[in-house]
Amino acid sequence: MVHRRRHDAADHRAAPQRGASGNALSIIAIVLGVIGFIILPIVFVLVGLVVAITAQTVRHERLSTTAIVVSPVGLVGGMVLGAVVANM
Repeated sequence: MVHRRRHDAADHRAAPQRGASGNALSIIAIVLGVIGFIILPIVFVLVGLVVAITAQTVRHERLSTTAIVVSPVGLVGGMVLGAVVANM
């Protein structure tokens, strides 16, 4: 007599969902780019750019391209904003 294993619902476990944590590095990079627009653009934006590139090359995150665009925009915008404020 052959015993067949009964398939329960627990046997068909789904793969864990990545959710918001799947773009965690990209979101951090975007936040750093925005912060860099307001204060210390060179520091925050460069760190944000490194994090964004890491998110794209290592983790292949969906929002990494957005983060890579936001960082240089934050750098240029922060420098322009700093120049305007300094000349007031």
